Amino acid sequence: MTNQTQPTGAIDAIEVHGDTRQAFLLKATLATSAAYGSMLVGPAVRRAFAQSGGMSDVDILNYALTLEFLEADFYRVGRKLSLSGDTAKVAKRFGDEESAHVDALEKTIRDLGGKPVASPKFDFPMKNERTFMALANTLEDTGVSAYNGAAPMIESKEVLAAAGSIVQVEARHAAAIRLMRGRQPAPDVFDKTLSEDEVVEAITPLIRS
Repeated sequence: MTNQTQPTGAIDAIEVHGDTRQAFLLKATLATSAAYGSMLVGPAVRRAFAQSGGMSDVDILNYALTLEFLEADFYRVGRKLSLSGDTAKVAKRFGDEESAHVDALEKTIRDLGGKPVASPKFDFPMKNERTFMALANTLEDTGVSAYNGAAPMIESKEVLAAAGSIVQVEARHAAAIRLMRGRQPAPDVFDKTLSEDEVVEAITPLIRS
């Protein structure tokens, strides 16, 4: 089988140190993105939730929370690099917004009677502004697709609306970063599909413990 999108060294080099179900799903999300591209994450996420026995809204929100932990920490670490003016502003603003998403998701999970998961530990392979922007592009694209993949599994209309309000901001982040990199802000019209065998083949060799 030929991969539709070749793996990127940056995304498959991200390390996620954590053993919770949400951390495992996040590793699978990143592995799929590395092997096939972020637009194929959504179908893989839908299959992962469907095969896990019907996760609750709290489980799905904790998955989203783990994704937001990843993005918030990414921008926090990125701000320590030597970034130019506009890029530094983006790193701060987007990082603040991702942290706000973390707070909102934690509150929603508690309001539903659940317990927010703890943040895993992350290691990001970036050394300069170029690698920071490339990884930001991939992570934001992946985040949008992951939210879109999980959304159909949400039962509560209120929770779905809250997730929808977050994914819209994530999509704006992705578009802004793409424009800063001189790329098309909306390169695809529709999400692509992925077979179960392709998901398994993509994920298995790339998941880290």
